[in-house]
Amino acid sequence: MSPLGFPGSVLLVHQPSAPPNSVLRAHPAPALPPASTPGRPAKARGARGPGCARGAPRNLRSRVRPPPGGPGSGLNTCTARFPRPPSLGPGARRHTAPSPPPRLSARAGSGPRAAAPSPRFARRRRQRPRSRLPRPWAGRGRRRGHCASAPGRGGASADVISPAPANMEGGDGGVAVAGHGALGCGAAAATVRELLQDECYSDFLNEDFDVKTYTSQSIHQAVIAEQLAKLAQGISQLDKELHLQVVARHEDLLAQATGIESLEGVLQMMQTRIGALQGAVDRMKAKIVEPYNKIVARTAQLARLQVACDLLRRIIRILYLTKRLQGQLQGGSREITKAAQSLNELDYLSQGIDLSGIEVIENDLLFIARARLEVENQAKRLLEQGVETQNPTQVGTALQVFHNLGTLKDTITSVVDGYCATLEEHINSALDIKVLTQPSQSAVRGGPGRSTMPTPGNTAAFRASLWTNMEKLVDHICTVCGQVQHLQKILAKKRDPVSHICFIEEIVKDGQPEILYTFWNSVTQALSSQFRMATDSSMFLKQAFEGEYPKLLRLYNDLWKRLQQYSQNIQGKFNASGTTDLYVDLQQMDDDTQDIFIPKKPDYDPEKALKDSLQPYEAAYLSKSLSRLFDPINLVFPPGGRNPPSADELEGIIKTIASELNVAAVDADLTLAVSRNVAKTIQLYGVKSEQLLSTQGDASQVIGPLTEGQRRNVAVVNSLYKLHQSITKVVSSQSSFPPAAEQTIISALKTIHVLMGSAVQPLLTSVGDAIEAIIITMHQEDFSGSISSSGKPDVPCSLYMKELQGFIARVMSDYFKHFECLDFVFDNTEAIAQRAIELFIRNASLIRPLGEGGKVRLAADFAQMELAVGPFCRRVSDLGKSYRMLRSFRPLLFQTSEHVASSPALGDIIPFSIIIQFLFTRAPAELKSPFQRAEWSHARFSQWLDDHPSEKDRLLLIRGALEAYVQSVRSREGKEFAPVYPIMVQLLQKATSALQ
Repeated sequence: MSPLGFPGSVLLVHQPSAPPNSVLRAHPAPALPPASTPGRPAKARGARGPGCARGAPRNLRSRVRPPPGGPGSGLNTCTARFPRPPSLGPGARRHTAPSPPPRLSARAGSGPRAAAPSPRFARRRRQRPRSRLPRPWAGRGRRRGHCASAPGRGGASADVISPAPANMEGGDGGVAVAGHGALGCGAAAATVRELLQDECYSDFLNEDFDVKTYTSQSIHQAVIAEQLAKLAQGISQLDKELHLQVVARHEDLLAQATGIESLEGVLQMMQTRIGALQGAVDRMKAKIVEPYNKIVARTAQLARLQVACDLLRRIIRILYLTKRLQGQLQGGSREITKAAQSLNELDYLSQGIDLSGIEVIENDLLFIARARLEVENQAKRLLEQGVETQNPTQVGTALQVFHNLGTLKDTITSVVDGYCATLEEHINSALDIKVLTQPSQSAVRGGPGRSTMPTPGNTAAFRASLWTNMEKLVDHICTVCGQVQHLQKILAKKRDPVSHICFIEEIVKDGQPEILYTFWNSVTQALSSQFRMATDSSMFLKQAFEGEYPKLLRLYNDLWKRLQQYSQNIQGKFNASGTTDLYVDLQQMDDDTQDIFIPKKPDYDPEKALKDSLQPYEAAYLSKSLSRLFDPINLVFPPGGRNPPSADELEGIIKTIASELNVAAVDADLTLAVSRNVAKTIQLYGVKSEQLLSTQGDASQVIGPLTEGQRRNVAVVNSLYKLHQSITKVVSSQSSFPPAAEQTIISALKTIHVLMGSAVQPLLTSVGDAIEAIIITMHQEDFSGSISSSGKPDVPCSLYMKELQGFIARVMSDYFKHFECLDFVFDNTEAIAQRAIELFIRNASLIRPLGEGGKVRLAADFAQMELAVGPFCRRVSDLGKSYRMLRSFRPLLFQTSEHVASSPALGDIIPFSIIIQFLFTRAPAELKSPFQRAEWSHARFSQWLDDHPSEKDRLLLIRGALEAYVQSVRSREGKEFAPVYPIMVQLLQKATSALQ
């Protein structure tokens, strides 16, 4: 029997493909190769001799080493050797399995006693006590175990291996070692499976199992004795199962126990080395501590010596400077800059060190403090006097003192802040409504039982007091600005004689703006805020500023002009001061670049910043101004009215416009804004007048006398003309009127002129149509007759010409003489006269046939035409090209065709198309005129010419007529063309080339 009670030895091998927690499978151990020495058993590969100890069968001892690959390696080999039981004889057969590590071997004897351990292994066992703790790599990876028993000489067979139950702990695929108790193990496994499937034990598998809850339920639901019996049975079965698991994994448990022994050895070795290291550190510490302490002591001693020496040097220097300071203070203002320099050095010596408690210099320190205070006060008084009297020497000296004291920037900031605070107080007092209303309240006293409410907004005393305070305020602002500007100039020029640093650089070196910019920005902000607060709290002030805004703006403009004038003259004051000591340290530079009041900075406009405080009052004033301009217009154009304003009403409107422009003349920007209001007023007048115009049919009739609508249109035009002329006169009378404002008003007046033209356009159109209709009637007369024997025509002119002259004279007397704007009338009637001459020449060139007598009569009509259009213009010669064409065409009536073609007036004065049309009258009837070929009437052809003003289109039409004539001659097989045809073709070619 083996030590575990099995009939033989088995080899336990862990399958590589099995799960990590599967039990070891058992395989029969392979036979050992024959021993090299007779009668001596061979070593088992993979096991050490000392790994198996002697003893009883149950006292199993084995030495299992971890695999060379460490925990988790692919294959771990373990060889266990069990002593042969007494029942096996010396000739029993023994099986051993080879193991990868070649130096782990076991030597087995033939007797029941195992081989003795080697001395080295025995010594290692003595050094390390055995531990039963599990090894960290136990159960990992694949492991092969070799358990061999010594078979007898008869060759005992291998033990029988049966698979473990599926529900046993250790996973599927496990096996149970079967020996004498194989049937018992199978029965136990079945019993455990039944135990796990029993509902009585299922509660113990829950994660939230509670003993008290289970006990209370068992007491109420079942018999206690039966329940205890079941629990005892289950405990017994679990003990058996645990025993089987221990038997199946005994090698892993042994491997973990031996691994703990190795770990304890390593830890003991590390502890020994740590102790050695600690001893070395202690030895080094003993060698270093003493020198270190000496170095620390010497270093502290040296530092204290240095501090003492530095303090002594400071004391000596303080004593010397104090004595020198006493002498400088006795020198007065002449030595004040040197005293300030000494104080600055004394302050430097006192920085970073505590000098209190030193008896030698206690009195000196008190004297230094008093001297510093005295120097600062004296420098402040000197600066104030110099700024007030505009004395560059005093200001430069005071600035040098503050620079030496190191307080230049702080002093300048405090001075500017003081100016700003004083100025804000003056603004507040100037706008104090209580102060402004005191005179009016004392002057008006109520009787007994009667209360008198102050009404400062309506009293002249209140307004007078207000504007007096505003003038004083502007004077004070100008004075303070002059002082700050003078201070700015000195700072920009003065340099320190030692470091040669400009004082203004000390002020602005941290990115801060110049003092003049800061001061002016504070002034404008104070004006805006104080004005807003005062007008919000008092309606009287608001009404005064809004109603008399131009006066307030004039004060601002005067302030700005005075500041500009001061900035231009300040350099002369510098030179006139007569001082020479200051200018040794001054650097000549451009004043304008440092002067904020001359706007050369693109990112800041000081004048605009000043006037921005008046923005609310300007908007209110412009609104009221526009209302004042609109009110008289709305009065003279009542709703439903049909008559234009009278002369007096129009004069009142003009006076209002002139008054607004005169009041706004104090400022160019205000004038421009008021001009926009005037432009809106003019546009409103035009809109109101346009609503009165008559656009019905009777407004354009030229048959009878003036209708009511025509009379109203004439009155509207006359009213618009008077407005135009009056406003133009007002604008021209303004002195230094801004061009932008003048252009704004002129643009608005152009709309009035356009409205006048649209008012008379229907009448002008009717007159033009009537004149054209009269001229067309010339084709109803006969011009084909021959000349009389006397050589003179029977009548001085044709009937249509008489009608035309009578119509034009009647139109001028009945319609146009009522217009007061003669220039406007002539500008429009001259266009009618030019149109009449062009129509007359056009139709005269179309007369066919034209005899010699007709030429004479037509020539007389040309002369009468000049007289006919005379009433439409100032002089007939003012008609320009139309008049020259009329005078140039008349001689062509009697010239031959060749002379006509070579006339110098051709092309420039008289178009080619007119001359070629005129030559058609000298051609035979076969050569038809263009309108005859198209079968048009004279009126339709005239309309076509109006629709096609291009000379090219007209020549193309004439070319078609000539080509049709050529086709007709060829169709009848004519042998020659008319004599005038070549001349017409020549003129056509000449005209075409001229166009190209």
